[in-house]
Amino acid sequence: MEIRNVVTVGQLNSYIKNMFTQDYLLQRIFVKGEVSNCKYHSSGHIYFTLKDSRGTISCVMFAGSRSGLSFRMSEGQQVIVGGTVDVYERDGKYQLYAKQIMLDGSGQLYERFEMLKRELEESGMFAREYKQPIPRFIRTLGVVTADTGAAVRDIIQVAGRRNPYVQIILYPAIVQGEAAVGSIVRGIRALEALGVDVMIVGRGGGSIEDLWAFNEREVAQAVFDCYVPIISAVGHETDTTIIDFVSDLRAPTPSAAAELAVTDIREVLGELEGRKDALARLMQRRIQEKRMKARQMELKLKAASPASRIRERKMAALSAEERLQERMRRILDRRRHELAIYIERMKGLSPLEKLSSGYSYVEDQAGRNVRSVRQVREGQDITIRVKDGRIQARTTGILPLPGRPGELC
Repeated sequence: MEIRNVVTVGQLNSYIKNMFTQDYLLQRIFVKGEVSNCKYHSSGHIYFTLKDSRGTISCVMFAGSRSGLSFRMSEGQQVIVGGTVDVYERDGKYQLYAKQIMLDGSGQLYERFEMLKRELEESGMFAREYKQPIPRFIRTLGVVTADTGAAVRDIIQVAGRRNPYVQIILYPAIVQGEAAVGSIVRGIRALEALGVDVMIVGRGGGSIEDLWAFNEREVAQAVFDCYVPIISAVGHETDTTIIDFVSDLRAPTPSAAAELAVTDIREVLGELEGRKDALARLMQRRIQEKRMKARQMELKLKAASPASRIRERKMAALSAEERLQERMRRILDRRRHELAIYIERMKGLSPLEKLSSGYSYVEDQAGRNVRSVRQVREGQDITIRVKDGRIQARTTGILPLPGRPGELC
């Protein structure tokens, strides 16, 4: 017996995989069934089995596709899984590679959600340039949510703890059912008219049907048109609604929304205390600088003032006066010394000094100095001046010196 067209196992699996790949239906398919053997792997992948009364199929959702899952999967859930059916060549098994998973009954809603999301995104309502900043310090906080339930209690509790001075204004809206859309829109517009600083719009968790009011166009348009910054806080962290994309900021929970809207007053007081200390240090440093500058200006002013110049002139005059007096004293001392020398010299020439030494001065009757015997005759009256007086005498004889006639000793 001749055997033809023999292939290997790998070739067969590759051929079958190629057939799956070429089938357009299998590349984008939605399968409904019950979740079984669901396991969340540490790598982030989710492995589970989808079954119904007629069969089962292995499924896997890789970590990179987890954005297509808005709830936590559990045993027995009825779901609709969208993805691709393909063959794992190594094991020769086919499985469903999930891209998105929805709870059964919400598939049509999800399609409406995606359609409205694309439409609003294309119109620019999700654009970043339309997002308003959330003010750091507010006085009034508006809240559009049900007046009963955990959401409003969490918001009041968190906001009151962070800053008890912030006024919270609640608009008790209907957040589920047919009347929810109109109630939420009226709440947004009412709080906008009151002029609150920031607004929180949201509710607690629930199914996609429970949260659907926040996916309606009217609510999204009211959020977009509101001039008051809005924080969306719908459901839990894994829940996503249309207003999360339209609002100015999305919070994962109502409690987180209150934390984002209300600044912790303790942080503010601590910051103010730090700025106060910094300002005090700066003022002290500036005061010291100004004082030093004032002292410098005072010294400059004193140096430039008329009184200072007068004092300088007085000091200069006193110094000049002292120098002049000293110079005059030196001149007088020198003159006194010279005069003393002249006096001594004159004493040597003075007749009175000679008289004090035992000499006498002779005058005739006319007062002329008699210096020779030829100037007198016998019997002539003469005056002899001595140290302590005058002597009146009369000549009785004239005796010339030998060899020197006419000279009188």
